[in-house]
Amino acid sequence: MRFIHTARAAVAAACMAPFVAQANDGDSVRLNPVLVTPTLSTETAESSLSAVTVIDDEQLRRQQPRELSDVLRGQPGIDLTTNGSFGKTTSVYTRGTGSESTVLLIDGIRIRSATSGGAPWQFIPPQLIERMEIVRGPRSSLYGADAVGGVVQGFTPDGREGDSRWLRAGGGSFDAHEYGAGFAGSSDGTSWSLAGNHFATDGQPVKEDGEDRGFRNSAGIGRVTHRFDSGVELGLLGFRAQGNTEYDGGDTDFMVQATGLTAQIPLTTGWVGELQVSEARDEQESSDGSVFDTRSRNLRWDNHVFFGDHELVVGADFLRDDVDSTTAFTEDQRDNAALYGQTLLDFGDTDIQLSLRMDDNEAFGEHVTGGMAMGHDLDRNHRIRMSYGTAFRAPTFNDLYFPYTDYGFGFIFEGNPDLDPERSQTAELGFRGQYRRAFWDVAVYQTHVDDLIQNEVDAGGVTRPTNVDRARINGAELAAGAELGPWQLRSALSLTDPRDTDTGNRLRRRTTRSLRVDVDRAFGPVTVGATGIVQGGRYDDAANDDWLSGYGLVNLRAGWAFARNWSARLTVDNVFDKDYETAGGYRNAGRSAFVSVRYGVR
Repeated sequence: MRFIHTARAAVAAACMAPFVAQANDGDSVRLNPVLVTPTLSTETAESSLSAVTVIDDEQLRRQQPRELSDVLRGQPGIDLTTNGSFGKTTSVYTRGTGSESTVLLIDGIRIRSATSGGAPWQFIPPQLIERMEIVRGPRSSLYGADAVGGVVQGFTPDGREGDSRWLRAGGGSFDAHEYGAGFAGSSDGTSWSLAGNHFATDGQPVKEDGEDRGFRNSAGIGRVTHRFDSGVELGLLGFRAQGNTEYDGGDTDFMVQATGLTAQIPLTTGWVGELQVSEARDEQESSDGSVFDTRSRNLRWDNHVFFGDHELVVGADFLRDDVDSTTAFTEDQRDNAALYGQTLLDFGDTDIQLSLRMDDNEAFGEHVTGGMAMGHDLDRNHRIRMSYGTAFRAPTFNDLYFPYTDYGFGFIFEGNPDLDPERSQTAELGFRGQYRRAFWDVAVYQTHVDDLIQNEVDAGGVTRPTNVDRARINGAELAAGAELGPWQLRSALSLTDPRDTDTGNRLRRRTTRSLRVDVDRAFGPVTVGATGIVQGGRYDDAANDDWLSGYGLVNLRAGWAFARNWSARLTVDNVFDKDYETAGGYRNAGRSAFVSVRYGVR
């Protein structure tokens, strides 16, 4: 059965009436968490009509990740590549789709570069994220362009759960050091949080026989929300990460920033409106003098109308992208206006979701996407779901407008203003078993992508993107978890076959097999754990000539609550010092250790 509440307050909604019965059982809450990203309304993982993964604050704290890629690697349906470790270019492939086809949100604000189209995954500090939701499958009908493979959303602390404060410091291999602090609280209808984190490392060589390439990232997040007696709620969010990353041939200063103002307004007993005004910026300046600054300003109005156990969501969305660069783009601004609607119908054992969206973009015209899904409870513990959805990926500013450029070493690139958006259709069938202390979820899917945007070299030696290819992606996923006394277990198996149907070749840099297992156990104040990740090989090029071998990693961790409010953690990653590549010529970090001490009151 679907549980419905208004808008995006996932953390607050988790404490509300329909879930009080579970609140005293931490295992069931962790195994069947509340989430908000798939439908813009709160629901449990069990009742969701999408394949979902939730990573909570306890999992994040145990694993002590240095980068967001440490959290995402090996999760169900997620594959990624990195051009080296520590702040180097990271691409995320959800269910075999392209690196521009996964939307990244921070507290509902979309984060991306308008020029490249991809999210700056390498610059988002996981130390400031309290919770993550991963939704797999098309979501263009709610989130617009590029949500072909899925959506990843990070949530930051908001203070609703009571007063808390923390301090953390640590250091380890590659001359890495980190320190951070934060506090949160609430009083008289106002909740707030403020946190900051600094991480720096001398890094390691990203190419064979190269020099160490460092990385530093200073980040902060602040939120304040007030609920008036009338029920109106106003919220303000600010996030910023800035620093420097080094690579062979130079370095780049970066800044990623998001600001947002949100208002929730109960218009009638069964009608709640939500207005969000936001701005996201991605700015990079390289040592060669090149500058790529992009800004996305968004105005979004959602209306949640409740009738009985059903809900209707109707909204409008306006997005403006601006580019300020030393590279002279033919166009440096474009607007996108959209109207969308979603119906959530609850018929007891059966739920139905219908959605439709129309985007009008001045660069590529009008585009309509939609989806339908149905879920049915087979019995108290088992559920089947089916869905079909369409999506599209908009050509980026680089795809469309990048000027004719000769890089001086035999590589010439030029944008193509005649590109059409990629269009996709996805069908999925899923089953879930949900028990008090365990769950499993199986999904099989097939995605067809038309007008696939691929870079091709013409007779004159110029590389430019064209709409010539089609892709077909078949896949299956298995996720499972259990809380057995002091043991906590999680596992994920992903099988994917991403093919260019014109050539029969596997799509570039995608693996076909991935397995992740997380095991943790408590011994009183001491916890120990391990993560094992195994991934198959991949081709580094579209022609399938350059093969990159698969790899296996083992990461170990231990924690000790040695005094009241004090704890220490040790992580050892890549214990067996595996040398592996996910992008040709770029080495990932070998064995590394990191130790930290934390003071926290909650």
